[in-house]
Amino acid sequence: MQNHIEKVISEASKVLLDKNVEIEKSVICILAQGHLLIEDVPGVGKTTLVQLLAKLMGLQSSRVQFTNDLLPADVLGNMVFDSEAKAFKFHKGPVFAQLVLADELNRANPRTQSALLQAMEESEVTLDGNHYPLPEPFCLIATQNPRSQIGTSPLPESQLDRFLMSLELSHANPEAEKRIIQGMDAREKLKNVQAVLSAHQVVEIQKEIDKVHVADKVAQYISSLLQRSRQKGHNNPLSIRAGMALAKAGRACAYLAKRDHVIPDDIQKIAIEVLAHRLGGLDGVAKGRSLAHELLREVEVL
Repeated sequence: MQNHIEKVISEASKVLLDKNVEIEKSVICILAQGHLLIEDVPGVGKTTLVQLLAKLMGLQSSRVQFTNDLLPADVLGNMVFDSEAKAFKFHKGPVFAQLVLADELNRANPRTQSALLQAMEESEVTLDGNHYPLPEPFCLIATQNPRSQIGTSPLPESQLDRFLMSLELSHANPEAEKRIIQGMDAREKLKNVQAVLSAHQVVEIQKEIDKVHVADKVAQYISSLLQRSRQKGHNNPLSIRAGMALAKAGRACAYLAKRDHVIPDDIQKIAIEVLAHRLGGLDGVAKGRSLAHELLREVEVL
């Protein structure tokens, strides 16, 4: 299966230029059964990345454009009266997809943002006392604009912590920009993309990744990172959930490297993306990345 994953990354890199690293880490997040937060200015390919991965990995996808007047029912669904059955039936919202794009999540009001908390944590939605499971696999990829932009409502720490990883896409390099300007339209190429994996295969890979071993030495290294962040007095010290997220992402890195065990290099490879949004908090992913780099420099590998 590793060869199939490599092909997903390779094919995606042909469509979205100069984003090889970001594509690989997005795939790692999905395979680690996590949710991804992408922070950057509009127009750098955030939406295209999500649509591209959905096609290549054979996942049913949906997109929700978050605005300040969006209601929780617009995302989760609501009860609709069926005149023939003379009863209310649940009409599923766009969150009931395998790969959900929550576009510009921080433009929604806090109530609507919070409506996603249960879906992200438990992969189900509860309405009127009834539980509705979300499809497998389930991954939420949210984009958010920098806080400096008009009309944004910062995500609370409890929601940020539910994202396994975060990314910044930033602008393409000058050569890639030139090719895009000359007519290399990613959205046009997206129409011809064929699936490399199926949803069933993605679930099987996720199960295999769960079996990847995390040794005591690696667990201790992760614990040392957590403890150091608390000792430094960060505004957002790392919780045990951050440590569990590092282990999950590390397992996916090891699997892609065709190993059955995690090594410290796997943790270092993915640590910035796992920790940035947690450490940055309300200050954003860019600030968190700087703090995460500092943390990695200060904690030695045992």
